Order: sequence, then structure tokens, then C-alpha cells
Amino acid sequence: MPKAPPAITTRSMALAAFSTVVEWYDFTVYLYLATVLARVFYGGGGTSLAATLGGFAIAYLMRPLGAVVFGHVGDRYGRRRTLLLSMALMTGAMLATAMLPTHAAIGPAAGWLLLALRCVMAFAVGGEYTGVVAYLLEGARPNQRGLVTATAAAASEVGGLAAVGISALTVGAMSTAALDGWGWRIPFLVGAALAAVVWIARSAMDESPDWERARAEGTVPDNPLRTALTHHRAGIARGFAISALGSITYYVGITYVPAFLTTVGRLAETRALWLSTVAAVVVIAVTPLVGALSDRWGRRPVLVALALLAAVLPLTLFGWMAGGSAAEVTAGALLLAALAGGVSAVGAVATAEQFPGEGRLSGLAFGATTATAIFGGLTPLGAHLLTERTGWAPAPGAMIAVVALVVLPVLIRLPRPKTDG
Repeated sequence: MPKAPPAITTRSMALAAFSTVVEWYDFTVYLYLATVLARVFYGGGGTSLAATLGGFAIAYLMRPLGAVVFGHVGDRYGRRRTLLLSMALMTGAMLATAMLPTHAAIGPAAGWLLLALRCVMAFAVGGEYTGVVAYLLEGARPNQRGLVTATAAAASEVGGLAAVGISALTVGAMSTAALDGWGWRIPFLVGAALAAVVWIARSAMDESPDWERARAEGTVPDNPLRTALTHHRAGIARGFAISALGSITYYVGITYVPAFLTTVGRLAETRALWLSTVAAVVVIAVTPLVGALSDRWGRRPVLVALALLAAVLPLTLFGWMAGGSAAEVTAGALLLAALAGGVSAVGAVATAEQFPGEGRLSGLAFGATTATAIFGGLTPLGAHLLTERTGWAPAPGAMIAVVALVVLPVLIRLPRPKTDG
């Protein structure tokens, strides 16, 4: 009988969770600086913000491709290897972004170069988050998987908090001329430095015990992608539904909010970013709580409750942010953040549990990451265009509500998770 693989050390688990800080910082800083980047790389004007958000949406479509490539590496050669490769690529992309020439220097080519590097970043992130979630799930005790895996979502929001905080400090401390001239580079340089530190620290991580078990038993799939598509189609579909709800609540309910508040004229850039900073703190507080509740009550009841809230609340909350009092603007942003944080917390573990250890990353690539590309990458642009063309401020909330109602039947029939090994 094969010897049981060693458990993941606390140090390796903590490092894996912490690394999502860097991942989400690097990726969301682009959205938090969207109005600044619109001027710097697209020359300002009425269509520049749409071009900036459109670039984010196009680049986001690279996430499933990255997830497939890195998922194959992780399922075939080990989780540790894929986590090292993805972080190395993220480090290079962030540093290159900080060095880019602007629209004032080279004209429209600046926007194309920014788009190219966003595609590289999205490709790397495609394999990063699913790799970390799988690693934490496989290293945790079965009765603590929700709480432990939720630390990835909580840590990612620490990265979002750092991104919005540093963006707010940078924007608030400079004149528009200095910000557009060179100050916008600071958040990207910070991200590159953080990514490099994590990449170095990751070299000492343990391998996942699930992958070591599969290797010892000779069950590592030769073609993880084919294995996932052949044997786990139902899990892929369920993972898609869960991630669709998590993605649209996060990207429309959190990261799009600063641009929304600025566009509808409620808050200036700096104040909108500071409000998003407080919202990030709310997500960090909510995430481990919801993860622990899912361990106690089950994934299905918690997800169903959150989906019902997502079907009802966002319409009202976006209406508050567009036309309510200052207190209603604040409450709207914070309640949306709490909702999104809750879905992200339980969604992370629930999607990973749809698959066995053999081929788990590839299954997540086809299901969860594809949904994120569609309902995460495209929805900020969709929300912006829908609001602009209809003049109806609650439109982003309606988008969330529709997705919640569509995926609700899938969540109601969600099966109980199985334990690997």
C-alpha cells in the first residue's frame, strides 16, 4: 500500500493564501485606476473609459486559456510548479506595465501595448487563483475546508484593499498633471515588487498531498484536460454556475463601483477610491465568517441564501448610490461588498469540490475560470455601457439579479462534496 503523503505545513498553507494578495492586487489595480489610465493611454475624451474597460474585458478572455495551460501543468506535474510559473509571469507583466510609454509619447500604440500586457497578466492569473484554491482545499482538514479555502478569497481582497488604498493615496497626493505624467506608474511598480517577493518565497512550498497521493497510486492523468471533459462534465457545469454568480457580484458589485460613482457624478475619483477601500475591509471581515458557516451548514444552503439576496438587493443598492443621500451611497457600496465577499468565500471551496484531485485544476479551468472570464471580465464594460445608453442607474444591479435567478436552480440541486483520497 502506498505510503501516505506528508501533510502540507502551516507555513506552506499560509504562503499559498498570502500569495493571492499579490495576484488580486496586480489584477484589480487596473480597474481602480481605470479613469486615470483612460487619460494616460487613450487620450481622455468621451470614449476613453469605455476603451479602458473594453481592454480589461478583452484581456480577461485570456484567463480560461491560462487556466487550461497552467491547469495541465498543475494536474500533470504538481501544484507547486504551476504556482511558481504563474507568479513569475505576473512579476514580469507588472514590471513591463510600469515601464510603458504613454499616449502623449507614442499615440494610440500606447493603448495597444497596455492591452497586450493585460492579456499576459490575465493568462497568468488564469492559472494562479485556481491553483491556490486547489492547494488549500487539498491541504485542509475536511471539516475546515470552507474556512481554510476562504482564506484565499480573504487574502485576495487584502490585495484588492492594497490596490485601492495605494491607488487612492497616489491619486490624492498628486496633481492631475503629475499623476498622468508619472504617478500612475507607482501602483504597478509596487505590484511588481510584491510579486517578485512571493515568487522567491514560493520556492520553499510543499507539494499538495492530493497530487503526491495520485502520483504514488499511479493515478495522475496523462491528459488532464481530456479526463475533465470526459468524466466531469456535470462538475464543470456546476462550477460554471457558482463562479458566474461569484464573478458578477464581485466585478460589478465591487471593482466597477468607483468608476460607476465617478461616471454618475456622485463622487470624485479620490473619494470613490476611499469608499472602495472601506468596502474591501468589509469583504475581508465577511469572507472567513461565511467560509466557516459553509463548513457548519453546508455549501448549498449558504449559496442558495446568497443567490436570493443577490436577486433582490443590488437593484436597490445601485439606486441608492446613484441618487440617494451620502449615507445611502456608503451603505450601498458596503452592502454590495459584503454580498460579493460572501459569494466569493463559499464559491471558492464549492467549485473546487466539484472535482476529485486527479484533474481538479483542469476541471476548474473549463468551469469556474471560463465563467469568470465572461461574468467578470465582460460585465464592468457591460454595466458601463448599459448605464450610459439607458440612463437607468440601477442597470448594473439588474445584471446581478438576472444571473442570480438563472443559476439559482443549479445551486438548489448542488450535491454534497466528496472527500478525496
